[in-house]
Amino acid sequence: MTAEVLFLRSDEIAGLADPTAYVTAVRSGYRQRGNGAPAEPRTRLDNASPPGFLTGYFAILPETGAMGGYTYAAGFGGRDAHFFLPLFDAESGDPLALLDGASMNPFKTGAAGAVGVDALARQDASSVALVGSGSQARGQLRTTATVRDLDTVEVYSPTAEHRESFATGMDDRLDASVSAVDSVETAIAGADIVITATTASEPVFDGDLLEPGTHVTAMGQYHPEKREVDATTVARAKYVPDLRGRLEQDAGAYIQAVAEGVIDEDHVHAELGDVVAGTAPGRETDEEVTLFDSGGTGIETVAAAHMLYERAVEEALGERIDFSPASEALTGR
Repeated sequence: MTAEVLFLRSDEIAGLADPTAYVTAVRSGYRQRGNGAPAEPRTRLDNASPPGFLTGYFAILPETGAMGGYTYAAGFGGRDAHFFLPLFDAESGDPLALLDGASMNPFKTGAAGAVGVDALARQDASSVALVGSGSQARGQLRTTATVRDLDTVEVYSPTAEHRESFATGMDDRLDASVSAVDSVETAIAGADIVITATTASEPVFDGDLLEPGTHVTAMGQYHPEKREVDATTVARAKYVPDLRGRLEQDAGAYIQAVAEGVIDEDHVHAELGDVVAGTAPGRETDEEVTLFDSGGTGIETVAAAHMLYERAVEEALGERIDFSPASEALTGR
């Protein structure tokens, strides 16, 4: 029997959920991961000419009842990316939806960061240093504001016009006071939460500048030779990755800290899912420095996509397209 699959365009997805809904869905996804839900880090294939890469990652969330993930290409001749997101029923295996996942990306990634903040930052954390002023920085800040009562946010990025425009927009949107500053050192001085959302290949701040009790979310890199935070930050912190499978594959900050000899594999505290599920402790003292290394997984992708799919069904959004089952179409004729 032909399967009817719901195709959801990016503009249909864009207004379906607020940051709180994303965080709720993603928190559930990581709790399921902590209880044994299958997930693997991304597979990435690099192409030399034209330069670009093809990548994808997947997860099964049994309690959500969904499985799937992202597949996308970036670079190549078009110098752009398109996010294909297939979603399947985790009981029957039937396809449910195909999402154009671009508009949801900053929010599902931001939600993973916010779940990390909620699990690892001090309960009274109220000040944020944000390094980066693009769409991912916007998603991180909007979702983080749902898990902590923020008073101040200081944002730094290299281009003054970008950081100032970002600060103006977010100051209007959030209850917190959001301002642009002219150095990363100024931003992180006294910050309770430091978020890096950049495309930097080298560390964007000196880990010695972090004050006791700081939480760091590093989410901008997933490449073994690139990192946003230095070995000092990793060594000082209770280190929590999204997936252990990333550690020798694309967690550049961890890989390079090991290479520099400042940590070994025993330095890894737990996966985020273990902390969310309560099988490993999160923050244990107000003085700890904590670090959530977020490289992107199928966990937040599937959790957010299924939440959007259910809302789209309720609102009769999207277009139904037919997929033929292999039992009928796989004939060889």
